[in-house]
Amino acid sequence: MASPSEVSKLQEQITKLEARIQDLESKQSSAPSSSVSPAEQMRMILIGPPGAGEHNGTEEADIADKILGKGTQAPRIKEKYSACHLATGDMLRAQVSQKTALGREAKKIMDQGGLVSDDIMINMIKDELKKNKSCELGFILDGFPRTVTQAEGLDSMLKDENKPLRHAVELKIQDQLLVDRITGRLIHSASGRTYHKVFSPPKESMKDDVTGEPLIQRSDDNAEALKKRLDTFHKQTSPVVNYYQKTGIWSGVDASKKPDQVWKDILGVFDAPSSTASSILSKIGLK
Repeated sequence: MASPSEVSKLQEQITKLEARIQDLESKQSSAPSSSVSPAEQMRMILIGPPGAGEHNGTEEADIADKILGKGTQAPRIKEKYSACHLATGDMLRAQVSQKTALGREAKKIMDQGGLVSDDIMINMIKDELKKNKSCELGFILDGFPRTVTQAEGLDSMLKDENKPLRHAVELKIQDQLLVDRITGRLIHSASGRTYHKVFSPPKESMKDDVTGEPLIQRSDDNAEALKKRLDTFHKQTSPVVNYYQKTGIWSGVDASKKPDQVWKDILGVFDAPSSTASSILSKIGLK
């Protein structure tokens, strides 16, 4: 058994080690982004319900982004970590419009009514990571993968490129809450003015701000369509979430909170190993 003096000396060495590690971490965090090593780059995927995102550019899609936080949080992550934001739908359209080899191949398949293959999508991501200078310090992948096969293919490619994923962040929200908020649009029939119960409510409940006339709520046809898309999403995505849970990089974030709180929770994910010092001490059984 160690003597009290030996224990005291060991504790003193541990204290010095912690202080040294914290000093190094402080210097590291204040270093310019160009010094970020591959091990420290932000390499992540964002997972979240599609909402009305199947109709890119619509008001419902914008509302879905606000609710889920993708439209708010992805740019903040991009700015803080100097990473690129790769939305696979946008990337596919860009490749097609630029008539790249991959774009021409994808267009041919889509023109025939087919689905773009996993290999094409993964190669597009690979191409973007190589050619897009804004991806040099990391990336945020949005909209892919949607199946375990895609996740495995993506991991294989990233491993070959020495850029393995570090985080898989799932933005979670109850289906009914998402449906209620997305379908919360209110309309003034005579003028076409629109409001939203959550994001742009009228000054007086259910009344037009200008005329005071009653507002109407849209039919629930889109709600039913959205529920079907959510069912499909969950069937596809649950295995993907399970896959990343097994790899140890998955984290869930409650996206129903206010954006600033969601942001704090996301940062908490990235800082999850509270510190290198604590990790080391826990591994040797001292914390």
